[in-house]
Amino acid sequence: MNEVLKGLRIGFAMTGSFCTFSQCFEQAELLMKNGAELLPIMSENAAITDTRFGKADDNIKRLCDITGNEVVTSISAAETIGPKELTDIMAVVPCTSNTVAKLAASITDTPVTMAVKSHLRQGKPVVLAIASNDSLMGSAKNIGELFNRKNYYFVPMLQDDCLKKPASLVAEFSMLSDAIEAALKGIQLRPIIYHSAPK
Repeated sequence: MNEVLKGLRIGFAMTGSFCTFSQCFEQAELLMKNGAELLPIMSENAAITDTRFGKADDNIKRLCDITGNEVVTSISAAETIGPKELTDIMAVVPCTSNTVAKLAASITDTPVTMAVKSHLRQGKPVVLAIASNDSLMGSAKNIGELFNRKNYYFVPMLQDDCLKKPASLVAEFSMLSDAIEAALKGIQLRPIIYHSAPK
């Protein structure tokens, strides 16, 4: 068991990058195995949308089963996170470009953006695990804005297919625990963009 994560209260917020959900669930399980306590949160789109990657009800059930807690799916429920000091750190896993844009503009119209805003009132860290096909196009300015804003940290990202999707960035989800530990110390892990040379 990881002593840093043991007893750590983590807001585990999911937004609609559905193709990465399986990896995100695996990371939630790993955090739990290492002794963290997870407060699960989902955006409306993440909570109600059936896709080729899975049904919404199944996703909610799995997150409940992993964390042992009911999933926060309303703005009103998310608003209480800060005032009640329910979280030590907030992790948005996955974090879409839509959510990044809203966070950069301080828009709070989803349970996830409200959860982040409410959590930030205590000056606590937020870790973002980016998953977006346009991270190096229209979303680049928003990522840059948050990269330079206090209390925001990123899971290291990679260009998942630099030839076919040259603007796409996806977090290396296996580094989530490391990114959380670093954020608690006020540290952003290694360079944010990297990839292997095409074969």
